[in-house]
Amino acid sequence: AKTGPAHEGLTTQFSERTVERAYAALVWGLPRPAAGTIDGNIGRSRRDRKKMSVRREGGKPARTNYLVETVFHGGAASLIECRLETGRTHQIRVHLAHEGHPVIGDPVYGGGATRARLASVQEEAAALISRLARQALHAKSLGFTHPVTGAEHRFDSEIPGDIGEILRVLGETGKRGNR
Repeated sequence: AKTGPAHEGLTTQFSERTVERAYAALVWGLPRPAAGTIDGNIGRSRRDRKKMSVRREGGKPARTNYLVETVFHGGAASLIECRLETGRTHQIRVHLAHEGHPVIGDPVYGGGATRARLASVQEEAAALISRLARQALHAKSLGFTHPVTGAEHRFDSEIPGDIGEILRVLGETGKRGNR
């Protein structure tokens, strides 16, 4: 924001959870049900202070809504859309890993390319995943009300090439839509 009132207005929208944030995540496995909400407080991990974790006690409330968009190779991997109601550090990565479906390419929260995981997808896709140098997580849209004019704004972003190429190869070798 370029002005004080605009900054204050946007800050209020984030704190009141009215900003729309949608992410695309390529994850290992198939979340069930195909659409749902993950509720779990997030705080510093007791085992590794550099990581966050879902906590039974302590931490801050966090809620992630998800929808499975595409299933690959009989559930070996899935493309899901996540919408945040809260904005905790590493929230999507922590929640999905906690549910047993870590983001592909995320070595911190268990999404690394293990032999068993790579064996579950076609060889070309496995090679691309092995070379992926980041998490397969992408901020695909942001929507908010302009704090001064009241106009609705939405910004969309296409999935980047490296993740898009993995999705293309996975799609050619075994997918089924969920919508």
